Formats: sequence, structure tokens, C-alpha cells
Amino acid sequence: MNLKTNRITGAVLGLALGDAFGAPHEGGTLERAFWSLIGNSFGKHRWTDDTQMSIDVLESLIERRSIDQGDLARRFASSYRWYRGYGAGATKLLKRIGAGQTWQQANRSVFPDGSFGNGGAMRSPVVGLYYAEETHEKVVGAARLCAEITHAHPLGIEGAILVALTTALVYKDLDTSEIIRHLLLTAETSPFRKKLEKIEAWLLHDSVKSPETVALELGNGVAALDSCVSAIYIVLTHREKSFDELLQYTIKVGGDVDTIAAMVGAIWGAGRGVDALPEQKLNKLEQCDRLKKLAISLASSN
Repeated sequence: MNLKTNRITGAVLGLALGDAFGAPHEGGTLERAFWSLIGNSFGKHRWTDDTQMSIDVLESLIERRSIDQGDLARRFASSYRWYRGYGAGATKLLKRIGAGQTWQQANRSVFPDGSFGNGGAMRSPVVGLYYAEETHEKVVGAARLCAEITHAHPLGIEGAILVALTTALVYKDLDTSEIIRHLLLTAETSPFRKKLEKIEAWLLHDSVKSPETVALELGNGVAALDSCVSAIYIVLTHREKSFDELLQYTIKVGGDVDTIAAMVGAIWGAGRGVDALPEQKLNKLEQCDRLKKLAISLASSN
């Protein structure tokens, strides 16, 4: 397996591992009880909508060789299954697309200003991988197109762009200070810029903040603003640490654990490759072989 394939496979499987092994720690007592009932698939750890929508992006890119918004919208709607843990807003939106409404109508029908959640960001690492060897503008433009199908709010789109770009930059082995510089140059809104400046200051002092501090000052919620910079910070402080250390830190941050862990796992995997992932967890991952084949196909498609 060449370096490109190794890293793309690492990112795809890292995303699914973070999702599947983060999901049991999601939310409060009710959410965890719910996932304890449905989170097992024939003895394997089940992944959530985070991985399913990433699969949709993978399959669309492999077939179409670009971001085809109509094709993605159809795939998102067709793949919807309640047991993947889709949020209430996403459920309504995808059902409307499935019933024949255009995605341009659907993405404003549930939230008039568009969703500012992290659903666009959770699948954007795949976009960052596909366009990693293209220009900065290509990565940003493709991430925007992919996100706005379901997340029309500027903050939802910006979170997706920043996560896709971080994935591409880690894949290319840029050092941490250069990654932060690129992200600050790309950030369009003040709320995201302020959080990026905060982590830049933390990293400048070589200070790894506690998970509790990350949750309090950067966020751990379902909004893109409350999770994307947190995911970026976690990865940038754990680039040389093991996947298990990365995952345990993310679990301690709490909140929207499955989605933050999916973003974190994908970005980390883009830098470390599939060989650095824990084999014992891969053996327990639902549809691991399918995900590996899709990653290999993506690597050979561009």
C-alpha cells in the first residue's frame, strides 16, 4: 500500500473508529442507554450517521469525480436509517428530500436560516482527502458545496471548510504552526477566528489544556462553532500520540462525542495512516472491510 492509500485508508477508518467507539459515551443517561441497545451490529461496534454520510460522500466522489450536489442529496436521503442516530433536524430534512423536495428547498425548510450544526463538518474530512493535492481554493470550494446541501448557515459551512482544510494539511504533513496560519487566513467569521486565535495561543506556549478546559472554552456541542475548533485542537495536540490516547482524551471532552471523535479520528488518520490504528478496535468495527475498500477506491480515483 503506497503512502497516499495508507493515509486515506487511515483517515476513513479513523473516522469510523472515532464515531463507533465514541458513540457509547455520547450525551446523558438516556442517550447512552439508547445506544447500548442499538450500538451493536452482529458483535461489532455500530457507527452512526457521521460515518454513513461520509460513506455517501466517498461513493459519490468515486463515481462522479467531483462534488455533485444533486447526487449527494439523493444518496443522503436514500441512506437514511433511524438507527444510525440522525438528529431530529437532519431526519426531517432528509425525509423531505426523499419525498421529492429539492435540497435547496429542504435545507431552509427545517431551519429558515440554515442549520449551523456540525453535520456538514463530520463528513468533510472525505472532501479534504480527495482534494488534498489540489489548490487551497479547491479544498475550500468543494467543502462548501458538500456542506450546504444540508447546512446552509454560514457557521455550519465554515466549520466544514475548516475541518476539511485541516484534514488536507495534516495529510500533507504541514507543521502545526503552518496549519493554524492557513486556518486563520481561511476563517471568515469572527466567532471562528477568535477560537482559532485561542488555540494558536495555547499551542504557542506548548500547553495541552485539560479536556474540561477544552469543553468550557472551545465547546463540545452539536453546533459547528462548539465542536470543530475543539476537534482541530485535539488533533494538533495528539499528532504523535496513539489513537487510544486520542480517543480517551476526546471522550473526556464529552458532549457530542461521536461526531467530535469522528472528525478527530479522520484528521489523525490522515497524518498517521492505517498502520497506526489499533488492530483490536478495527477487528470490532462494523463493515471494516467495506470501508477499507472504499478508501482504496477513493485513493485510486483522483
